[in-house]
Amino acid sequence: MTVKTTTLTLPEEEFALQGNRACMGCGLSIAYRHGLKALGKKTILTVPASCLTVLQGMYPVSSMLVPCLNTAFETTAASASGIKAALRALGKDDITVVGWAGDGGTSDIGIQALSGAAERNTDFIYVCYDNEGYMNTGTQRSGSTPLGAVTTTTLMGKTEHKKDMPQIMAAHNVPYIATVSPSYPLELYDKFRFAKDVKGTRYIHILVPCPPGWGFDPRYTVEMGEMAVKCGMFDLYEIIDGVFSFYGQSQRIAKGKKREPVEPYIRAQSRFKGIPQERIDSLQTWVDRKWALYEQMGYCE
Repeated sequence: MTVKTTTLTLPEEEFALQGNRACMGCGLSIAYRHGLKALGKKTILTVPASCLTVLQGMYPVSSMLVPCLNTAFETTAASASGIKAALRALGKDDITVVGWAGDGGTSDIGIQALSGAAERNTDFIYVCYDNEGYMNTGTQRSGSTPLGAVTTTTLMGKTEHKKDMPQIMAAHNVPYIATVSPSYPLELYDKFRFAKDVKGTRYIHILVPCPPGWGFDPRYTVEMGEMAVKCGMFDLYEIIDGVFSFYGQSQRIAKGKKREPVEPYIRAQSRFKGIPQERIDSLQTWVDRKWALYEQMGYCE
């Protein structure tokens, strides 16, 4: 992608309107707004039980200007596949089909349907907004919850590292994968815009800071997302036809900019309150090993 969007060239048209039901400081609302700007009005969404169904509003009203089908928790990819098949039968090939689900509905409950669709290379965009837990149903642990985080089902802190869904999708050899952050909305917009023009299964993974679920003041949502990237807990990259490349802040780290330590990012969230130092050290080791692997793979300069 050669032309980068700026604040002057970002489209003014809005598809996510004011008056939605998102929590104060919701990172998802930032991502959804800019993602829809890139996708445009010729888009059909399918969304499972999640924070996003709450954000959009309760029937018969909606704060969105694109059609959306609410579907069962585990069926986002199956629903998107069905919508795509129906459009194909009608001869409509100019509409983008998007499944937009949370990390629980993606990495846990919905992974079977998603894996099947990816294996078939079904022509739709699948978006996982990863707030690292089942936030809409009371902050339970998901496969994306990081080590040490306290949830209602991990009262002493989760004992496992989070699942790496982008790399799981990379193993399916889909044509396009991108990781994005609402803390960098223009870059997020560009990745959605690029994905729109790709054919086949496209997967976009968004790290979504969640003030009530993570435990931080809503005014720090953008800063929290930036901290996650700068310490290497979440990395910004895309994979186009199997070719991996970093971009943005992660690219600067790959070129030699020093990563910030994990501990300040962890200490800034109350879900890690009381976390023992050895678990923070384990998280730092996990990040260091991940970046060492990037170096071995030749992704760093």
